Amino acid sequence: MTDRLRLFLIAAALTASCTSQAFAATRIAVFGFELVDTSLDGQMRGQNPDEQRRLAALKPRVDAFLAANGNLQPVDITPVRKAAEAQNLQACGGCDLKLAQNVGAALSLTGTVQKISNLILNINMVVRDVATGRVVAAGNADIRSNSDASWFRGVDWLLRHRIAQQLAGRRQ
Repeated sequence: MTDRLRLFLIAAALTASCTSQAFAATRIAVFGFELVDTSLDGQMRGQNPDEQRRLAALKPRVDAFLAANGNLQPVDITPVRKAAEAQNLQACGGCDLKLAQNVGAALSLTGTVQKISNLILNINMVVRDVATGRVVAAGNADIRSNSDASWFRGVDWLLRHRIAQQLAGRRQ
């Protein structure tokens, strides 16, 4: 092998290494959404099985969107799932950051669905930098109707028009 070919191969290997590191996906821990039910319906009837099913469906939907649209890699939160579900991630003093760090994530995404009534609901998402605790993306979407279609349309809108845009701006 000539010196010239050897230098070319070394340069190509370094370029490939730098390029793959520059475009490595940011690892994000997406936690399950929490229901904040302030409705009279919730006080009188308790948990609604349809709402619980919708809550469970939001995390995989968010994971799939983030993985397909951008430079984010949702991580498996199975090792910390029970700890996350045992507390209110919105009011635990940054426990979501510690849990995200435990699974090797650089970002943490938490969310709530606030049920004001069977007609009026609000979906909220917050993405924070695990190292600093700083909010890097956040948004909410008001939805009307307590149905699969409205919840999923609201989450999709929030991801496309708030979260993804803010995260894209962060990388620029």
